[in-house]
Amino acid sequence: MLKPIRVFEGRFGRVLLADASTPDAALSPTEPLILLKYDGADCVVSIGGAAQPLTREEALFTNPGETSQVLGSAGNAPARMISFHPSMAWLRASFPAAFEDTAGGMFPRSRETITPRLRQLADTLAIEALNDQFLSPERLEFMLQELMLVVVETYVARRRAGASLWRGSPFADTRIRKALALLRARPNKDVNIDDLANQVGLSRSRFYDLFQVCTGRSPRAYLDMLCVESAISKLSTGRTRIADVSAELGFSAQSNFTRFFLNQVGIPPSAYRRAASRPEAEPDIDPTPEPRS
Repeated sequence: MLKPIRVFEGRFGRVLLADASTPDAALSPTEPLILLKYDGADCVVSIGGAAQPLTREEALFTNPGETSQVLGSAGNAPARMISFHPSMAWLRASFPAAFEDTAGGMFPRSRETITPRLRQLADTLAIEALNDQFLSPERLEFMLQELMLVVVETYVARRRAGASLWRGSPFADTRIRKALALLRARPNKDVNIDDLANQVGLSRSRFYDLFQVCTGRSPRAYLDMLCVESAISKLSTGRTRIADVSAELGFSAQSNFTRFFLNQVGIPPSAYRRAASRPEAEPDIDPTPEPRS
């Protein structure tokens, strides 16, 4: 059994930030498994008897019933990874056609080159897991849904291309998927939602209705989630000034960004940055808003 660092369970299934430095027992899960390296040394995972390296450049996928085993890292050097066991009921609620045939193998390959979007999501998931006192169930499920959208669009599509891949899915409308891609490309509070509707060929009212049906959120609420995710990713590196993060996300003043972040996450961005720089320690939380820069 993997040594868990953090474990989260919900209707999405189970996701772990785990120590991957030492071997664990072989598993034959009845549900799929997605493995993403976070940091430390590369490790090796056996999937269906074949050894596969787990690096930051590649993701590993196990189909239901396929035996997998983490074999550890060279010399048991420290290594951490995200291990996601999505619930079949949760997957089929969003992607029924993509995951209806478990016998045929959901994932066409056990090892895939990781996309920049998947890399960002994996890192942000790990950061949020380590700072789990600030992680809301809503934000966790949002990131996991985003992760599965990347997986379906990038990898599962090789097995079942075209409209049949999205049959019965709330994400079946190509115009909404295009809108999501445009929002992800540049999360920014200055985005004009009416212009976005025009870009995908929908009237304002029709766009809002379809977007809500597809994602369960309004376009503005979805954009807020993407902005929070982007902010956390940038703040955790410690290399970008908070004022610059604020400007990149389209806030007219740092104080506006601070209020937004405080409302969404529960602490100011400066406090989150301090907590992210030492995630195993008790966070130094300052609940007061930061001064205007």
